Amino acid sequence: MSELSPAGDAATKTREEHKIAPGDTERYAHYVRKNKLTESNVTGKAVIALCGKVWIPVRNPEAFPVCPECKKIYAQMKGGGENS
Repeated sequence: MSELSPAGDAATKTREEHKIAPGDTERYAHYVRKNKLTESNVTGKAVIALCGKVWIPVRNPEAFPVCPECKKIYAQMKGGGENS
């Protein structure tokens, strides 16, 4: 699996229904594949987070908490989730 980084694209699972209210995704840093984040920085293309959020990253993700849905999905991908 490719390395992931808070901020961009890694849609390896289909988007599930979330308990995050509309607009809340703007308050979080999201996990994305590093290569997609780099590509976005060069080309300006949108990326897809693990949670399904699609956007063009332009802000410092370190200034925001990590999206709880991205964090949960990433933990499951690494074998550290509840279902492992």
